[in-house]
This record gives sequence, C-alpha cells and structure tokens, in this order.
Amino acid sequence: MGGKNKQRTKGNLRAMQEFGTMCKEREAEVVKGVLPYWPRIYCKISLDHDRRVREATQQSFEQLILKVKKHLAPYLKSIMGYWLIAQCDTYSPAASAAKVAFEKAFPSSKQPEALAFCKDEILYVLQDHLLKETPDTLSDPQTVPEEEREAKFFRILTCSLLALKKLLSMLPKKEMHSLEEKLMSLLSQNKFWKYGKHSIPQVRSAFFELASAFCQYLPELVKTEAPRVCPAVLLSIDDSDAVVCPALWEAVLYAITTIEDCWSHVNAKKGVLPKLWTVLREGGRGLATVIYPNLLPFISKVPPGIAEPKLEYFRTFFSSIIQGLSSERAIASPSESSAIITAFMECLRFAILQKTDKDDDQRQVHQMLIYDQLIPLTDAVLKEPRLQNGPLFYQIAETLSSWEAKAELSSDDGTDEVFQKLLSNFWDHLLKMCVLHVDKLDADEKSLFAVSSMLEILQNPKSATKPNNRRSLKIRFTDEDESERNTENGKLTEVRNSDSEIQADLQHSSRLRKEPLENLVCNLAELSIVYVNEQKSEQHLKFLSALLNSFSSDRVFQVLLEQGNDASSAQAESQKEIKAQHESPSVQFLYMNLITWLKEDWRKDTHFLVDILYSVLNCCNSNGERKIVLDDLTKMDLKWIIFLQIIEKACSSTTKLSLVSDWLKGDTLGERLVMLADDLCHLGLKPIAASSESSSSERWTLLSLVLSQHIKNESLIGETFVERIIDKLQAALSKAKDLSEAGNTEPSVSFICDVASSFFSSVKGCLLMPSSEDLLLTVFQLCAQRQDATHLTDLLVCKLKHTWMSGVNSLVRQLRSMQKQSTFLHKSALWVKNQIQSSSLDVKSLQVLISAVSDLLSKLMEADGPSGYLVGAYVEHVTPNKTEWGKLHECLSTEWMHKPLLEGRLSMNCEPLGSCVRLCGTTKLPGHLCTSALLSKMVLLVLENDIVHGNDDAERKKIDNIIAELLYSLQWIEELENPPYVLLEYLHMLEEMHITYEKFSTLSNTSSLQQTIFDRSEAHGRLWSLTMAKVIHVENTVSCEMKQLFKTTEGFLPLTEGRLHTLQCLSPFLIEEEKKELVFHCVAKLMTCTQTELSSTDGAFGCLSILNSCLNDRSIDCDHLLPGILKIIMSWKNDNEDSFLFSCNLKETSAQLLGFNIEMIRYLPLLLKHSTAPLADNEWDFIMCSMLAWLETTSENRLLYHVPLVQIFACVSCDLASALSAYFEAATPETTENLPVNLISEWKEFFSEGIHNLLLPLLVKVTGETKNSSEGSFQNSVLTSLGEALTYISKDQLLNHKLPAKFVAGQKTNLPDKLQTLLNTLSPLLLFRARPVQISVYHMLYKLMPELPKFDDEDLKSYGDEEEESALSPPAALMSVLATQELLLENILECIPVGEFAVIQPLSDEFCLVLGYLLTWKLTLAFFRAASSQLRVLYSQYLRRTKSLNKLLYHLFRLMPENPVFSGPTSEVPNKDTKTFFTEELRLDVKGTGVLSSQIPHLACSVYHITLKDLPAMVRLWWNSCEKRVFSVVDKFTSKYVSSVLSSQEISSVQTSTQLFNGMTVKARSAAREVIATYSVDDIFIELIIQLPSNYPLGSITVESGKRVGVAVQQWRNWMLQLSTYLTHQNGSIMEGLSLWKNNVDKRFEGVEDCMICFSVIHGSNYSLPKKACRTCKKKFHSACLYKWFTSSNKSTCPLCRETFF
Repeated sequence: MGGKNKQRTKGNLRAMQEFGTMCKEREAEVVKGVLPYWPRIYCKISLDHDRRVREATQQSFEQLILKVKKHLAPYLKSIMGYWLIAQCDTYSPAASAAKVAFEKAFPSSKQPEALAFCKDEILYVLQDHLLKETPDTLSDPQTVPEEEREAKFFRILTCSLLALKKLLSMLPKKEMHSLEEKLMSLLSQNKFWKYGKHSIPQVRSAFFELASAFCQYLPELVKTEAPRVCPAVLLSIDDSDAVVCPALWEAVLYAITTIEDCWSHVNAKKGVLPKLWTVLREGGRGLATVIYPNLLPFISKVPPGIAEPKLEYFRTFFSSIIQGLSSERAIASPSESSAIITAFMECLRFAILQKTDKDDDQRQVHQMLIYDQLIPLTDAVLKEPRLQNGPLFYQIAETLSSWEAKAELSSDDGTDEVFQKLLSNFWDHLLKMCVLHVDKLDADEKSLFAVSSMLEILQNPKSATKPNNRRSLKIRFTDEDESERNTENGKLTEVRNSDSEIQADLQHSSRLRKEPLENLVCNLAELSIVYVNEQKSEQHLKFLSALLNSFSSDRVFQVLLEQGNDASSAQAESQKEIKAQHESPSVQFLYMNLITWLKEDWRKDTHFLVDILYSVLNCCNSNGERKIVLDDLTKMDLKWIIFLQIIEKACSSTTKLSLVSDWLKGDTLGERLVMLADDLCHLGLKPIAASSESSSSERWTLLSLVLSQHIKNESLIGETFVERIIDKLQAALSKAKDLSEAGNTEPSVSFICDVASSFFSSVKGCLLMPSSEDLLLTVFQLCAQRQDATHLTDLLVCKLKHTWMSGVNSLVRQLRSMQKQSTFLHKSALWVKNQIQSSSLDVKSLQVLISAVSDLLSKLMEADGPSGYLVGAYVEHVTPNKTEWGKLHECLSTEWMHKPLLEGRLSMNCEPLGSCVRLCGTTKLPGHLCTSALLSKMVLLVLENDIVHGNDDAERKKIDNIIAELLYSLQWIEELENPPYVLLEYLHMLEEMHITYEKFSTLSNTSSLQQTIFDRSEAHGRLWSLTMAKVIHVENTVSCEMKQLFKTTEGFLPLTEGRLHTLQCLSPFLIEEEKKELVFHCVAKLMTCTQTELSSTDGAFGCLSILNSCLNDRSIDCDHLLPGILKIIMSWKNDNEDSFLFSCNLKETSAQLLGFNIEMIRYLPLLLKHSTAPLADNEWDFIMCSMLAWLETTSENRLLYHVPLVQIFACVSCDLASALSAYFEAATPETTENLPVNLISEWKEFFSEGIHNLLLPLLVKVTGETKNSSEGSFQNSVLTSLGEALTYISKDQLLNHKLPAKFVAGQKTNLPDKLQTLLNTLSPLLLFRARPVQISVYHMLYKLMPELPKFDDEDLKSYGDEEEESALSPPAALMSVLATQELLLENILECIPVGEFAVIQPLSDEFCLVLGYLLTWKLTLAFFRAASSQLRVLYSQYLRRTKSLNKLLYHLFRLMPENPVFSGPTSEVPNKDTKTFFTEELRLDVKGTGVLSSQIPHLACSVYHITLKDLPAMVRLWWNSCEKRVFSVVDKFTSKYVSSVLSSQEISSVQTSTQLFNGMTVKARSAAREVIATYSVDDIFIELIIQLPSNYPLGSITVESGKRVGVAVQQWRNWMLQLSTYLTHQNGSIMEGLSLWKNNVDKRFEGVEDCMICFSVIHGSNYSLPKKACRTCKKKFHSACLYKWFTSSNKSTCPLCRETFF
C-alpha cells in the first residue's frame, strides 16, 4: 500500500507542476477552460497528505490566477474555505504560497470584502471540518494507512481552527454581528470545547489562539459563553507543552480581562491557583521565559476575594517562585533564572504596594515579604555561583530606590513611615544575612565575592557593569495603546563616562542608603580583619580587598586599625612611630598591615593586595605623600611581581595612573629597574641555567612594560633610564653571540627579544637613541649568521627575526620623518662587508646573510620611495673598492686555467700567477663568490623596484661592475674541471635565489654591461675574456666596439696578453670575412717577425695563437696561405733551431719558448686538416721529424708534467702524433696520389713505429708512477692525449713491442713470452683509476684477442677423451684482473636489488671500477667469439665453475637502465623505431666525446647484448636458476629490448651466411622469426622448421617437422630432439647448431651408431664420437656420457647389458 501511495504522490506532484507550467505558457482562453473543473480538484488536492504536493498546488493556483484574473469570481465561494485553510497550513512554504496567491488575487484593501462575500461558505467548510469530519471520511481507509489518515485529520483540524481565527481577524467590523449567530451553533457544541484538552499539542495551541481571537473580536459572544470559555482556558493553566504555552497564556490574559466575572465560572482556590503554584514550583518546566513575564498582569487581575488572606496568598505565591528558581533546570539556564528573578521582583513590588484594611496586616505582609521571601532569595543567589551574575542585585537596587523615594515623600496617610520601616527592616535583615556569609572560617570565596559585588551594586548600580543583554520583557494588555509598542525600541540609554557624574550620583543617593550601607561595610570589614589577623584567612583578605575597592574611606580604615590593635609591646612602639609620622589612617594601615602581607613569600596571588594599596593611595591627601609611600615600598625587598601589578593596573586606568605617576617618573624606581635589567641579563648568560624561570619571566614582563608602554607620547619612566636599560640588553645580546655553549642562553635571549620587539614596535622615535641602534645591530648580526655559529634554536632565530623586523620598521618610519644619518645602517653595512670578504662563509651562511640583507633592503625601499637614497648609500657601503676587488681576484685559485689552456681557448707564455690552492676538499666559499652574489642580489632588488639613486650613468656603471663580477665568479666555477661540492651548492643557491644573468637581462638593458666586460677583457685578458665569450654566446651578438679591435693593424698592435685573449675568445663569433681579415693581419705580422720576437706575445707566439683560434673553429677560405705559414716556420728552424724544443730537457726552458712551441705544434694538425695544396717532400720531412723530436722531448720530461705548460706541450705533441696517424689511416688511393712517393712506406716502417716505441713505454712508466688520477687533471690530460695516440697502434706493432719482460709466478699459459708480457703489462691497467688509460688499453688488447685462442688449440687434442668434464681458463692475466674487480664491485653493488638501476657518478672511483669491469668482459667475450666451438665448451665450463658469468649477469641488471633509450646522435638515417642502447653501436673514444653519464648504462647493455649473442645457453641456465622476482625482471627486459634485435641479427646472419652444406639448404623468414632447413640424401628428404621464441634466446627454440620422406618415426624423433638440444645447450648460432646436427646425421648415414646414453652420434658439448665399447654387448658410448652414467648411478655396469664395464 505504501508503494502505491508513493506512486500516487509522485503522480500528483508531477501533474501539479505540469499544470502550473501549462497555465504559464498557454493562452488565457485555453486556461479559462479549466475553471469549471478547478474547484473540485483544488478542494481535494489542497488537503493532500504530501506537503510538496500542497505547495505545488498553491504555486499552480497562483499561475492560474495570474492568467484568468477576475474570471475566477464565479468560483470563489466554492474555493475560499479551502483557500483559507491552505493559508494556515502547518508546512510554512505551502502556507506562504497560498498567501501569495491570495495577495495576487486581491489587493490588501479588497481582502476583507472577498472574505465577507464568501463567509457563509467558509464557515460551512470550517464547521464541517471541526464537527463532522473524521480521519476515515477525509481519507480512504482502503488505501491510506491509519497513521497517515490520523496525521492528515489532525493537521486539517489545526488549520481549520487557525483559519477561523484568520477569518475573525480579517472580516470587516460590520460583518461581525451576522457572524455571531452562525458561530453560536459551533460554540454550542461540546465537541468544539473538547479541543482545549486534545491530545495533539498543535490542535490545543490553535484552539487557544482561536479563544484569544474570540475574546478580541467577539467579546459579547464570549461573555455569553463565559461558563464554557473560562473553564476551558483557566483550568488548562498548567499545560506545559512548549507549543501550547504561548497561546495558552495569551488566552488566559485575554479571558480574565474580557470576562469580568470569569472567576465565578471556575473554582479558583481549588482549580486554578493550585495548578499555577505547581507550575511555579517546577520553575516553569523549562518555559520560564514564556510564562513568568505574564505573572504580574495575571496577579494584578486576581480579585481581592480570591487573594484572601493576603499573607498566605503572597507567601504561597513567592515561596513557589523561590522553589522553582532552585530547580536545576532553572539554575542551569541564565535566561530562565533571569526571567524568574525579574518576575519575582516585579510581583514583590506590586505586593508591597497593595493596601490592606488593617495596618497590622500590612506590616505582617511586608515583614513576610522581606524576611521570608526577599532575604532568602538573596541568600540563595549568593550561595549559587550560577545565579550571582543574574539581575537580582540590580533589581534590589532599583526597588530600594523606589522605596527610598516613597519614604522621603512626606504624606498624610503615613506611607513614608511605612516605607522607612520597611527599609530599616530590609537593612537589618540584610546585615544579618551578610554576617552569616562572612562570619565563618571556611567562608566560600565565591559567596564572599558575590557579597562584595552586591554591595558595590547597591552603592552605585549605574557604575557597576550590568549583565549582558538583559532584555526587558513588557506585557501589553489589549486595552493599551498601539503606540506603546514602540517605546521599547526608542528607550533613551544614558551613557555615563566621567567619574564626576558618578560622584554626583552618590551625593544624590539618599542618606537612607548611605548610612546603612556604610554600617554594613564597616561591620563586614571588621569581621574580615579579625579573621585575617587571627586565622590568616586568605579568602577574607580577598573579600576585604574587594570591599575597600568600592568603599575606601577613612572611616573604614579607622575601623580596620582599631581591630588590628591588640599587638605586643614591641609592635606597639613601632605603631606609635608610624602614627606620629602619618596622620591618615589609610597610610597607617599600609605600614602596619599591608606591607607585612606584601612581604609574605608564600603568597602566589598578590593582585588583591595591590588593589588594597590603590585603595590606600586613594585615601592619601596629596601626590607627594603617595610618592613617599611608594618610594618606601620600592626600597623594600618586595617581589617584582608586585611592582609589575602596580604598573599594569596604572596602565589600565587613568585614575590609578594619576595616583602613581610621580613615583613612576622618579629616580628610586628608575635605578631599581636598571639594576634589574643588569641582573636579568647576567642571570641568563651565566653558564648555569637560572632555576626560577617563572619569576624571571615576570621580571622580563616588567622591563618590557616600562620600556614599551607610553602614555600621551611619554614613557612611563624617565628617558635616561630607558636608554640605560637598552644598553644593558645590547651588551647581553652581544655576549650571547660569543657564548659557544648552547642551551643556557635561550631563556634570556628569548626574553630580550620579547622586550626589544615590544619596545621597537610600540615606542615612537625609539631608534633615535644610540643604544637602541646598537641593540638593533646586534640582533641583525644574530639573524644574519648561521645557527651553527650562533648556537640558537629555530624558535629563537624566528623571534630574533621578528624583533629585528619590528626594529627596522620603526627605524624606517623615523628616517622617513627626519633626514638623519643612521649609525645602524652604516655599521651593519661594514659588518656585512667584512663577513663576505673574509672567505669564512659556507653556502648556508651566505644564504642566511643574503636573506637578512634582502629583508633589510626591502624595508629601506619602502621608506625611500623612488628616490633610493638610503638603499644607494647602503649598497655603496658594502661594495669593495678597486684594491679590495683586486685582492678578491687574487684569492681565486688558478686551477681554472687547465681547461681553457688544454682546449686551446687561451694561449699563455708565462707561468700563471695567483693562488695555487687546491680546491678538492674545501668547504668555505672564496670571498669573491660571496661578495659578487650578495651585491648582485642587492642590485637586482634595486632594479626590480625601479629605484634610481643619484647620477644615472654613474649608478649604471656601478651596477654593471657588480654583475660583471658575478659573471666572473660563475665563469671561474665553469672552467674548473671537477668543481668541489660546495661550488655546486653555491650555483644551486644562486638559481634558487634568482641571482642570475637571465634575471638581470629581464630587468635591464645589457649592452653597457657587455661593454664593461669587453673593456676588462681587453685590459686583463684571461678569465675576463672567457667571461666575455660566455656573454656573447648568451646574447648572440658581437658589438661594433669589439670588432674595432682588429679592423686596422694598429688596432691590435702591440699585442698584449689582454688583447690576445680577447681576440682568441672573439674568433668563434666572427663571420668569415672578419676572420679572414684577422688572419691576413697575423700572416703579415709573422712574415716580418725577427728572431728575437719569436716567442713574445707581440711577436710570432701571439699571431700563431690567433691563427690557431681562427682555424680551430671551422675552415675559412685562406687555404693558400697555410703552406706559406709552414714555410715561415721552417725558415725559423733553419735560422734558429734552439727555439724548437727538439729532444731536449725542459727543466731550464722558459715559459715563453714553451708557449711558442705549443702554438707551432697546434698549427700542424690544423694545416693537415684544412690545407688543400699538396705539401713538398721537405715539408713532410719537417713535419714528421719535428713530431718525433717533440715526442722524444715529451718522453724524456715526464717528471715535469706537473708544470702546466710542460703538460700542455706533452698533450699537443701526442695530439700531433694522433692527427698524423689518423691522416694516414684514412688515406685513400685518391688522396695518396698527391703525396710524395715513399711517404706512406716511410710512415709505416719508421715514423709510426717510432711513435709507438716512444709512447707505449711512456704509458707504462707514467701509470706505474701514479697509482691513480687523484692528482687531478694534470696526469689525466696527458694520459688522454697519450691514450688517444696509442689507439692507432697496429696489431703487429703491439706484437713486436719493446717492453721489459713481465711474468707472473704460477700462471698457466700457452702463450709465447712476448705476448704474455704484453698481456701481463696491459691487463692490470684496466684497473687504473683513469678512464683514458682504461679505454686505450681496451682498444690495444681488443686487437690482440682474436690472436689468443689458437695457442690453446694444441691443448684441445689432449682433452678429447678425458672422463670428467674438462675446463680451460681464458687468458690468465685477464681472469686475475676480473677476480679483483669482482671483489671490489661486490662491495659497491651488493646493497642494490637486482633489477634496480644503480646511478654511477661519472669519473668517480666507482665509475672507473665499473668501466674496467665491463671492458674486461668485453675483451673476454671477444676472446670467446674468436675461439672454435670445441674450445668454447671448455672456456664456458671454466666460467661456470668460477660463477663469474652469473655475477656479471646480476651486476648487469643493476647497471642497465629500466628504459634504455638512446638519446645521443645516431649514425643511421632516422627511422621510426625508438633507438635504444641495444640498437645503437657504442663508441668508446679516449677523449670521451659522448655523454659520460650514459656511458656505463650503454656499455652494460652492450655487454649484455654480446653475452646473449655468444653465450646464450649459459645465460639460459642462469636465468632458469634465478629466484622468481629476478626471473620475471630478466624475462620482461630481454623480451622488450633485446630479443627483437638478436632475433633479427640471427635471422639475417642465416640469410647472409656463405656457409654451404652438402645436401642441406637453409632459408630464413624474418617476419615469422623462422629458419627452414631442408636435408636430402639419396631418396631421403627431411624438412625442419626452427621457430625462435619471443624472449629469444632465453626461451627454448622449438623445432617442428615439415615434410619427411624415408625416415622412421623413432629415428625422426631422435633427430628432432638432437637438433633441439644442440640449439638450446650450445653457446653458438643457429648455423653452428645446424652444422653440428648435419654432421651427426651424416655420421649416422655413414654407419656410425648412436651412443645409447644420449641417442646422438656427435656429443652435444665436446663434439666427440662414441668410442668406448662394452666388451660384452659391443655397443659404443661417448666417454663423457659414460662418466656421467657411472657417477650418477654409483654403478660401473654397462647401461645396456648390465654387465660390469671394463
């Protein structure tokens, strides 16, 4: 049923919404058609159970009304009743929708008329609903559940009652009469009156609302129906439902005012009042705020007869209220209790005013009201903390005022006496009650507080703060005027500010109040002081303090003194003295009592004592007296917290401040505070931490308060004392900086921060004092240093920063208003300058310093505005002068020169000057780097804020100089070959802080900066020239000024080092014509060089340097000049051979000569590269012989390689040898026809031999002398060039080497001595920690590998038939190197899981180790490949035993990247496939042109590739033995990246194979990864299909049969199995497997029988035939198979016949 209802509801809702839309959208005519049907639908559906449907109905009705307008009139009568009910719907959105529709239909003036027109019909509908309908008649019992039916019925009842009320309120007056008759029938029905007792609260509430409406609009009718109305309303007075209550009480008040004789219709004493008392005793049952405001109007209407006897009546009434107030619910709710108390006091005042016949009665009533009601209520409130803040005390004060006014008015009827009696009665009882509260030892502190606050309120209710938001509730009776409603909003609120008004008020406050109140206070004070003196009662002392606060008068103090007089004789003496000195009782009280209390150490809380002190001061006669008293206190040893509280209270109130201002400014306090500051600062800085931290924090607070609190722009204490205190703080902080012990300085530094920051932020002009500027500087220094240096915690640094910023803020405000120089700015700038030039900062320290200075600058910019005066001056102070910059440059290490000198970007002919410090372990930054970074940050900040200070050009120059220095620093780092970590950190910091050239170029035009750098380059050369090149490269332009340098010969002559370097660095950026021009100048100069000028910068050396730089970059069209230059060089040799360093010792040689030779040697490879004209015989001879002679010099002077120029000489000599070797190696018949006839043979037989006979021993010697390359780039650069030259050595030259013999004891070898010596000498160099050596040794050994296996062939014959599986070691020299590497590598890589990529830092020790290891394997695999298949078996057996291959594979899966994509330049034509390290060839150049970071991964992939290719069976064995995780990693990686490459290589090798088989053809299908072999002998025909797996070579190769003719099935299966076995277990290619299988089948056809153990003719691994025969059954077996059979079965019988095998 529920489901049906839901569906029905949904349908109704949708239908209504659609109807509304239709009304909106259709024409009016169409809509009018609906009207005849609408009333029936509306009347039914507007009462629907679902509220959404009702709301939608009213909204649709509105749309209908808007369309049809007055055409609705004929249907109004049938609709109106239901419409009115809808407007009273309990679901407010539906009700408001109905009201909106009603307002749309009728303007408000017409609404009463419309209702009058339909009133009969409306009444009919309403009476019907109220009297006739039932739940079952309103809803269908068949379809609607009972619960829903009832809910609907009750809702309609409620709505009908409310609709009737609405009708009454809206009908015009004149219609009322006709309504009365019609309503009589309704009111005569008992059913109607029962609604007052209905079980549903909403129905009852609606009934009472209707009752009120009847009283309001039809009073006559109500009077006639009084016998029904009164009981219905008055007897329900105890209805405590929250819904019903407001309507009920409204009805009650209407009833008792409308029906004069209402009490005659009910039994008040039995029926009404007891119910009321019950409600009151229960505190209104949570509805006090609704019920209680109605009590006063209610009791005022109770007639005298009922309220008799008065005494009992009022007693019951008020007692019930008090009882109700004590209920937990009333106490817990402030609004409830407040309503109850207010009603109580209103009714009390009403009761007091009631006259009685007999005076005696009246007195009794009054006494009962005071004694039994008001005083107990007050007592209850004093005892209950939750009620103490309520309105009672204010109400009492108000009541007293009214009584006092009546008592003062003399009247005939003795009213004044009555009220005087009443008042004295009240005060007597109040005193007794208060005494009861105070006169006990364990008096409750809260009650005492309540008593004191009550007395304060009674003394002066207006000055006391009233409780918040006390709403005054007013009852309005029906006959009151409308206008009164608005009085509440318009109440005038008086605000009293000044104390004088309050004083006037007190004067006015009658003597009737003053005297009894003061008596009461004196009594209570007397009681309290007794408890304080005798029992040391703390709460009484606090109470006394509160009393004195409000009532500080000499009378009270006198009372206190009298009470405290029972003292001993000694005390009596001192008391006399005090009395003699001070007349005022308050001061006497201070000396006799208060000081004693203040000195008590055990006291935690002293606030109230300080309050007493202020009460005393208040009673003093003059400020002078007060100052004397306070100075006395200051000299006493009181706790600091007392002074803190005195000053805090003074700051919070101007009256209190006026009492103590003289003392605050005085010297006594000032001196004490300076001493305090001194003590506090020392306390924190003593090595032992302070014990009482809390007390010290109070003292700090006190200091902070006196420094920071200003009143009317004056400090609290004297200015001089402020300055002295600040001095103390500054001194303490500067010590904290030097104290290295962390921890103990914390509290005091933290407190100083708090004090200083509040001082800086709250005191105007505080930084005009020198002492506060020093304090600010000290704080700044602490903020600008690293925490390691200052030993401060993060929290403290944060505090310091905050303090410093607040100080700078005030400083900035001050500087803005007064153009005065700040010593803080000057001193801090000098301190920063020293810091950055000291070279003692690391990156973190520099970062902290830069941040601090940036913050400071930002603040200064805010102050400056666009003028930039302060900022400009600050930057000026920090910037070094010329000589200081010079020193900073000198301190930069000259290590930077190696790279540019080696690469030929700069040429030098003198030993570099400057710092030769080695940088490798440094952690501190050079001063130049710090200075340039900080200044650049400052300059960038200035530029960002568009601040231009002073003369524009001069400023621009300063800025350019700073940025130029930054670029110089950066260039210095860039030129270092292996910059230490600290420098990389520094670069990262610059990036993070945006201190970059890019940032500068976005903020400013860079052309003047370029000019600055160019000028410096021309003047100084060297690193400035490289910096210039960098800027040109970034900007991509060369300015005209730079080009002027070589436009004329005069322009660059005489050549200085600066100009030379500038031109060398410019040359790459010049266009061809400009370069030509430069070359012509140089050649012209060379031709005219004299012998003396050869090696000078301005002579041949300089010109050659520039020439080399021009030629180096790319060819320029001046080839015809090149041989001419060679001729000039040859002429120099003929004239002056001593200038050429041929075969000589360089120890004594000058740097100039070395430089000159280096440039000549550099010229020759360029000549070979670029010259197109053929050279003559004598020219070739000169080149060749010079080369050898220079190489001899290189070879002889290896001990001088540490001298930079000698080193470069060695490098260029070797490079010349490499260039010649490369030239002749690349010679083709076309190029050789221009060469002299015997040149190539001479080269091969003599010169090439000569080179390598010099260089091979040199390599061995140099590497022998330096065990690793940690001596840095010196050795490395020579080794690189030397290694490069040695890679051109031929195999024959290697085999005919002239190295000293080297053998290892116990080494097994078949190699000839010379070859063994070569291996023993070169192999260990694979362990050498320098990449160039490793690569060149690899290249040399690689040439030897194919030569080695043949020497083991002899051994092979002796291995053939051995019983056990034999093994043979690859070259022992390599294997021993491999063993060493394996040990070392295990340590590095064992912690990394297999399958995770280990990143190896280029050129680190690990890099060299891994590189050597992989190269060794590459050599081993090359050796393996060169061996025959029989030998391979033995070698692989050896690898299996040593587990070397397994280790290699595990390592490779740590060294190969997860995604081996190749990013470098590729050799082939680009295609769509992704290039990986497996598809691209690895180039191992000695000079390492490739990306070093990808070298190890690429090499690892290359080794894996070769291993899979040459040792597939061994890799497969390893793979199958791996744990599950590694197994899947290997499988995925190989399938994804390697298998496809290997498969295609394997298939293409089958396709391109030239091997011919007799009787067998082999074809390959690359797309299907298949190889098809067809074997045919005579009439036998066999076709085999070999299928490669997707994870080849890890997975098994499947062999399937194609066609076969003439072979038995068993035999066929055997052969298939054999082939499969060969391909799976052979370390070889498919072609090798097929050839083995073919041999097997051939032997079979030749009549050789299978071995009956492996069913194969040829043995799978050692390729032997079955030879061992059983003597019994004559069957033959392979010896290896038999050996395996015997060892595994533990028997020595024949596998076939089971006889013993002999």
